[in-house]
Amino acid sequence: MMMTALHDEYAASGGKVVDFHGWALPVQFSGIVQEHLHTRAQAGVFDCSHMGEFMIRGAEAIAAFDRLVFSNLSGLKIGPCRYSAFLNGRGGIIDDCVFFRLSGEELYVITNAGPLDVVRKLIAEACPDAEDLSEATAKIDVQGPASRDVLLAIGMDGIAPMKYWTGRRMDWRGTEIIVSRAGYTGELGYELYVPRTIAVDLWRAVLAHEATLPCGLGARDTLRLETSKPLNGEDLSEAITPLEAGLTPLIQWDKDFIGKDALAAVRDAGDYRILTAILSADRRAPRHGFEVKSDGVHIGEVTSGTFGPSLNRGVGLAFLPEKFATPGTQLTAGPRDLPIETCAMPAYTDGTCRMKFDA
Repeated sequence: MMMTALHDEYAASGGKVVDFHGWALPVQFSGIVQEHLHTRAQAGVFDCSHMGEFMIRGAEAIAAFDRLVFSNLSGLKIGPCRYSAFLNGRGGIIDDCVFFRLSGEELYVITNAGPLDVVRKLIAEACPDAEDLSEATAKIDVQGPASRDVLLAIGMDGIAPMKYWTGRRMDWRGTEIIVSRAGYTGELGYELYVPRTIAVDLWRAVLAHEATLPCGLGARDTLRLETSKPLNGEDLSEAITPLEAGLTPLIQWDKDFIGKDALAAVRDAGDYRILTAILSADRRAPRHGFEVKSDGVHIGEVTSGTFGPSLNRGVGLAFLPEKFATPGTQLTAGPRDLPIETCAMPAYTDGTCRMKFDA
């Protein structure tokens, strides 16, 4: 298995390592529920160095990258993040991604680990001079309402003016780093993209703060499901279109992109299933692959599900026909007909991700 720059640090905190897309990553440290609740209350620290990072430089290269994704870069200013996806010729999702401009001539792109080889090839073919920073970059995510105070306490003053869903360059202890404030857990949170050479120093500095706790993939999954965030490989795949994934408002139909014609055909035909948030009536969790029924008739399937510690009930995502996706629809899931109901996204609405601060 591949190892991140922080692999040797896991043991010091009791990390239990598993294989995640060929990477040796911690699934938990002190326990999934404890890590989840600590992130909601204070600050959780996650090693996400398995993800991909690319730098696209120059107007022509950025224009070429624009044709790889379904959202529009033409009006993207320096700072704000944008969410999108790479599609195949059939309109299916190869990978979802986030990107932001660091300057008028620089676009920073973050992708997932599973389809990284495919995405790497796509970017290299469209933007031959793009810089693949994935191996040289460590990504440490500090998430939770205390995350800002933690980072300010270790001298990361550049985060102070950052607004929700933005990214920027800054300096930390003499080294240039990149930081975004996406807060994918639903809480105030920062994603730190740093050279591998300083990863251990940063990890230790953050964990030395009393408000922090190291967290693994398990808590990352429960946190993202409570906030109804899809995961590539579970809820998103090359067989799923952004229309089905609920990303319709983000699609820019007035530009060219790979898969546009096939996607337009799906749109025009209508009657496609929709990725929908679901909740169980108790602590029992819907699970991946569970059949979803209405009055005993099969209508869809669960793609992700778990126990949501902050909701104290099962939570998940399922593909359902549009007429069953209205919040409050009563259904059942799985071999024992677990009672579930659809709900608005996100399922968890008490997060701190949009907190505002004085500059």
